[in-house]
Amino acid sequence: MKINLPVIIFGGLIIFASVLFVSVILPWTTISEQPSEIFRPRTSIESLGRELYIKNGCTFCHTQFVRPIDWDLGAERVALSGDYVQDRPHLIGTERTGPDLSQEGGEHPDDWHLAHFNNPRLVRPESIMPSWQFLGEKNIRVLIAYKQSLGFKMADFRVQRQKKWKEQAVKAFEAGPDENIQWLHQMVPEPWRKLPNPYPTTAAGLARGHRIYQSNCIGCHGPIGDGMGPAEPFLYPPPLNFTLLNQRGISGGILYFQIMNGVTGTAMPYFKKELESTKIWEVGNYVAVYFIGQSDARGQPRGIEASYEPPDNEPLSKVFRREKGK
Repeated sequence: MKINLPVIIFGGLIIFASVLFVSVILPWTTISEQPSEIFRPRTSIESLGRELYIKNGCTFCHTQFVRPIDWDLGAERVALSGDYVQDRPHLIGTERTGPDLSQEGGEHPDDWHLAHFNNPRLVRPESIMPSWQFLGEKNIRVLIAYKQSLGFKMADFRVQRQKKWKEQAVKAFEAGPDENIQWLHQMVPEPWRKLPNPYPTTAAGLARGHRIYQSNCIGCHGPIGDGMGPAEPFLYPPPLNFTLLNQRGISGGILYFQIMNGVTGTAMPYFKKELESTKIWEVGNYVAVYFIGQSDARGQPRGIEASYEPPDNEPLSKVFRREKGK
């Protein structure tokens, strides 16, 4: 076939018609305009927050939909067209530079978001998101209201759960260190409280735990584990001071459960979707050894040993000497 003017014109029209059918006509005839089961109208402050979200280009890095093929922090529910019947324009987004936000509401309490917008690295040390401090606290709180609405009725449930547990967490913190730690431990199921860390204390394991701590924990709990990280001024109750846990009934299982599941109502998020089991045990042991000063790693009860593990725990003094190259 020779490329001539009629071929170019008719070929272009065929391509244009195909794109028009797939991207405009087919969605218009097949996508439902009925609200989904989770939809609710936005409040006025949530609508203002959405305007800020649009003006500041947040959709260039964050999506607000989950496809059947996705599996990420927002993948608890596949998005439906009825979730977006009120949105003009739609903010679906295609870039996944940051996490999907379609179910962001209630994942964190408001104070976590306040720290995050002022400087994302306060609560996510390796985040590439820019600071939005220039918006000012008033506008940041409006933007937070919009983020807490993402997920509509499902988000409302999570937000209320955050508020319920925050009341209890604040009450426990204000009662003093002993009462606070006792409350935190009581929130852990009893089998976990009695479970020792099954991984041995080795220089390699502590090095891995140190790296995980720097990547995820240092912004809130600080470099020496005293809860005075750079995010602390924004958070209430403040991050836990690990150094207070010595001789207060701590176990590897307690640390694992709270790292895995988070402490709802506080800024402590869950990590069960981000860290594999080994990493949670190892960062827990790093905290136990360096900040708490006691570790039950490889203690009793003890099950079958993994094939790669050394015969038994080395004395910590030997581990520390080898870390320093002595």
